[in-house]
Amino acid sequence: MPNIVRFFLITFFYFFSLSVFSQENAVDETSKKQLFFTTKHTIDINGKPLDFTAIADEIFLKNNDNKVIASVFSFSYIKKSKKNEVRPVIFIFNGGPGSSSIWLHLSSIAPWKVKLTPEINSSNLPPFELESNTDCLLDVADLVFVDPVGTGYSHIIFPGTPQDFYGVDQDAESMAQFIEKWLNKNNRWNSPKFLIGESYGSQRVSVLPRALMGGVTYSGVMRGITLNGIIMLGTTLESPLKKLTVEAKLERAASLLPTLAKTAWYYNKINKTPYSYEEFQKEVVAFAERDYLNALLLDNQQKLSVQERSIIIDKLCTYTGLSKDFFSSTLEITPKIFSDSLLLEENLQIGLYDTRYNLPLEHSGNDPVADDPSMARYVPGFTAAFRELLASKLKIEIQDPYKTIDWKNISFQWQWSRKETKEGPDFTDDLNVVLRRTPNLKVFIAGGSYDLATPIGYAKKSTEKANFAADRVIFKEYESGHMLYLGNTGKLFSDDLRSFILSCSK
Repeated sequence: MPNIVRFFLITFFYFFSLSVFSQENAVDETSKKQLFFTTKHTIDINGKPLDFTAIADEIFLKNNDNKVIASVFSFSYIKKSKKNEVRPVIFIFNGGPGSSSIWLHLSSIAPWKVKLTPEINSSNLPPFELESNTDCLLDVADLVFVDPVGTGYSHIIFPGTPQDFYGVDQDAESMAQFIEKWLNKNNRWNSPKFLIGESYGSQRVSVLPRALMGGVTYSGVMRGITLNGIIMLGTTLESPLKKLTVEAKLERAASLLPTLAKTAWYYNKINKTPYSYEEFQKEVVAFAERDYLNALLLDNQQKLSVQERSIIIDKLCTYTGLSKDFFSSTLEITPKIFSDSLLLEENLQIGLYDTRYNLPLEHSGNDPVADDPSMARYVPGFTAAFRELLASKLKIEIQDPYKTIDWKNISFQWQWSRKETKEGPDFTDDLNVVLRRTPNLKVFIAGGSYDLATPIGYAKKSTEKANFAADRVIFKEYESGHMLYLGNTGKLFSDDLRSFILSCSK
């Protein structure tokens, strides 16, 4: 037998055997009983007891060949009611992409929350506490915390592949299929429906309404599901694929200044004598929108005079607490440089996700999440308290690890390019489409004053350019960080959402 033929046959049978082996050993999870856990509970909300059922279960997703390709695990909290079929329901997502819903699941909107002591700059060592949450939204809506495919207990099932789920459009399609099946399973088609998305979740809930409605060009199927309200937290509405002009980059830099100034005020790095806090903020915003932006544009064109530059630098030092030396080569301040510089004399670095948190500047491992002073402090409390919730409250018995965030397999593989859209669109384009289709839909956009990961100024700039109708979009800012329910803002945030949900459910 010629060597080339022998090589071909060996290679063929090797890969054929691998294929057969992989298919024979692929777990046919559809033949197993679907995971389902349910428990009964009572919670006090605004001084009144409320009975509810917690359901933790999975829903299978199928491809066009009607084959199961994924399991989506979710946690539903349903108030005991005689009219559940018309009660509002909220589908809740975190971001990443690649994050489970753990963060919002333990926030001020949920039945239980993590108790951090103190809540700002808390210890990240156990034991941690899980406490009942009297600000929970169950009095006005049922809550469904969703873990997208690959996060939490949700996972791909053969013959499904990562390419089926890990992209903007793919994710929206899979979550639309999940919601459709959840509505069927729970007889909730006539319920007022809401979406909440945090961080990348704000982009997800911008795109998801198009998949929920469906159509010829986008989903290829008609679902006909409309929404009463969309809620975005830690909002970012620009695509990573978008190529920003120099002018747009400088506009972003100017819009960041109020967040930097609020942080400097928080750390007593500025002279507070001439101002009240409100007066200070009003002055900073006016300066950022006019003089600072104009100076950035002129400086980029090398048209800013020495005297004009000196005046701008004096103002920046007043508002940010940074020294004049900082502005020797540039008038622009980036989030990372500010986080390393504001407390330089104290040898401290402030958090990007929440600037109220800090850790020593030295010996950082430079991991953008694990070494961020805010995430490093509160992530362990969230993860430990969530495991306690699963075991002691929800009585879930699953041996597989709960995937809090998966960057390696999801975030780093994410497909940002879109079908039926131009290259690098803002997600405000998707919002404008759904606002046109649904004239009574309202959008609630919220951000934290101390968030440098998704600065609220960026979101404001995006919404201004989108030219949303003022009566359709509500914009709220809270004295908190990326997780805008941490600190003393939890109750205010929940109350604002409660009012929004009630007004949109009439």
